[in-house]
Amino acid sequence: MKYIDEFRDQALARKLAAAIAAEADPGREYRLMEFCGGHTHAIFRYGVQHLMPPNLRFIHGPGCPVCVLPMARIDQAIAMATEHGVTLCTYADLMRVPASGRKSLLKVKAEGADIRMIYSTQDVLRIAREEPDRQVVFFAIGFETTTPPTAVAIKTARAETLTNLSFFCNHVLTPSALRTILATAGPDGVQLDGILGPSHVSTLIGSRPYAFVPEAFGVPVVIAGFEPLDVMQATLMLVRQLNQGRCEVENQYSRAVTEEGNLKAQALMAEVFKPRDQFEWRGLGFLPDSALALADAYADLDAERRFPVSLAATKEIKGCECPAILRGVKQPTDCKLFGTICTPENPMGSCMVSSEGACAAYWSYGRHRAPSPQPAMA
Repeated sequence: MKYIDEFRDQALARKLAAAIAAEADPGREYRLMEFCGGHTHAIFRYGVQHLMPPNLRFIHGPGCPVCVLPMARIDQAIAMATEHGVTLCTYADLMRVPASGRKSLLKVKAEGADIRMIYSTQDVLRIAREEPDRQVVFFAIGFETTTPPTAVAIKTARAETLTNLSFFCNHVLTPSALRTILATAGPDGVQLDGILGPSHVSTLIGSRPYAFVPEAFGVPVVIAGFEPLDVMQATLMLVRQLNQGRCEVENQYSRAVTEEGNLKAQALMAEVFKPRDQFEWRGLGFLPDSALALADAYADLDAERRFPVSLAATKEIKGCECPAILRGVKQPTDCKLFGTICTPENPMGSCMVSSEGACAAYWSYGRHRAPSPQPAMA
């Protein structure tokens, strides 16, 4: 199967592991952040970390849009559904993310709110067409990758005059978060030697937007694909850059990523959205130019304007280390709640809920769980 089996080949993995071990300088540390949650899951699913030399460590970044969404935005969506009685539609990952007061979209749905799980923006458009008497709100979320489908849905709603459909926009932008992490690196923050650049995001924005990382911060970047051999090859490329004293943006994922990215999708985003002055990220705070809002030409479809709500200040669940994990300062096993109170069945934080969250990766592949007790022999 082209582009699947080739990137999971065990013999090639052994060769790459041997090359990394041979070239890694035993006298230095290699601290590499995989920004993307898909990389985190690939590393844990295939045991990539166990193939690395002991002085090379992967640090998990904030590359999960559900994880970095602040609690206040979920509170706002819940208030739209309960106070304004809208039909709120969103993706499955968001349904169980904890909000204030241990609420979640799923719990509020169980209490009677009209909250529906959808699989694509086409589902939202269909619901709005079939139920014209209902006010439908799409809880849109994601990095640059999922922004074009939302833009298409907004343009379709305008073209079809779907006056009962509006959009609660929570699309966030990768470069700003990366800049913040690097700007706060040091004794009180995470220490990084290299970045594994995101896969799907880079297919859209291209490799050029990461040029500031080596230029401003002296940290090399290698854009990596999602498969285990992609991650390993990108790791070898970073090791070589560091050993050779080079600092540049390289593209391992050349079969999908170009320097300029998807220009048609970028033009669509620029038409339908505008940058917010600032936006809150869980764990990172309020970041400038880090998220999108609907452009003025589409402001009448903005759910935040159509259904305003008042909210109290929010605070994280006591003991949850999701904010520190998203900054790369801690890992899931540093959290006292991990695997005890906090499990996928009873998540305390977003990192355990999302399919791209670091805590979910640690738990799902059993590498950081206590073994189940074995029945006594008869």
